[in-house]
Amino acid sequence: MPYLNASNPWPEPVLDERASLLVVDDTPANLSLMAGLLHQAYRVRLANSGARALELARREPPDLILLDVMMPEMDGYTVCRQLKLDERTRDVPVIFVTAMSQPDDETRGFEAGAVDFIHKPISPPIVQARVRTHLELKAWQDSLRRRSRGLEQQLQRRLEEVEQLRDTTLYVMVSLAEFRDEDTGNHVKRTQEYVRVLAEHLAEFPDCMPGRTERLDPRTIELLAKSAPLHDIGKVAIPDHILLKPGPLTTEEFAQMKKHTLYGWEMLQRAAQRMGGERGFLDFAMEIARHHHERWDGTGYPDGLVGQAIPLSARLMAVADVYDALISRRPYKQAFPHEAAMRHITEASGGHFDPDVVRALLAIEDRFQHIADTWRD
Repeated sequence: MPYLNASNPWPEPVLDERASLLVVDDTPANLSLMAGLLHQAYRVRLANSGARALELARREPPDLILLDVMMPEMDGYTVCRQLKLDERTRDVPVIFVTAMSQPDDETRGFEAGAVDFIHKPISPPIVQARVRTHLELKAWQDSLRRRSRGLEQQLQRRLEEVEQLRDTTLYVMVSLAEFRDEDTGNHVKRTQEYVRVLAEHLAEFPDCMPGRTERLDPRTIELLAKSAPLHDIGKVAIPDHILLKPGPLTTEEFAQMKKHTLYGWEMLQRAAQRMGGERGFLDFAMEIARHHHERWDGTGYPDGLVGQAIPLSARLMAVADVYDALISRRPYKQAFPHEAAMRHITEASGGHFDPDVVRALLAIEDRFQHIADTWRD
């Protein structure tokens, strides 16, 4: 029994460090010869057919396989190809041991995935040297794979930390905007989910927007949804007497209020410039902050963009933002019922809103109602 002491309270595991070999040959004498040659240095298993070799290798992958080529039913080339197709055994090196010595035979073997050839009749020193060499190479490869997996795991943890930091920063920024605008309530959460479900529908039914060039893969949809809450971040720069005014704004006040689109874009642009490289959601956030008040017919602000010149992210946000504003109570108005809000948006299709996005809304209006009920103020 291993000795126990205070500095080593648990016994060290006793490990069989000998490498495992699988020898495959349909001739018993050849199996006996190889086993006698290798069993003192390695753990050797024997298989007398290709099918048996695959069974043993898949059950417990060896460190190296010595494989005959000319076998009945399933030859060595076939066995090797099967091993390389299986995730459990594809990294196990295969050495062909064969009397076949033509260049084409070796070419077929290497194409099947073998790492080496040993020709019969075998030379014991050559067998031992080749086995040792390829086991050492495999040990290094295994070490590199373990290190690579470790680095991938570290990278994934770092990416998750960055993602968490980004989401936390986003939450703080949105909370700052909400803190100044007492009437928004759950507006940012609802509009975020509206944008998400609109984008998901358009991704599922791309024919709904035949002229669309933007990709709506799951990653893009997630970035759009994460960006949506920043659409009104520029309102932090609007004076309180305008932002919190309970009644209609004057012409001058409305002109000042409209600047929140540019303020938000400038704030996010500065953040993006500091980040550099791939900015992901900030690019969408900049589009949404600047252009969510553009109109399909070109009468919106701040740039008077027309039709598909308006980024898709902003066209989605425009519908989401107006729908939520209509169904929400404000100091200067009562909440519209869903039906009235839908009628207003439908009537504004082709004027204020992208008609394709409006059609998407009509197809999933029950999901909008569910979001509104779930995140009611």
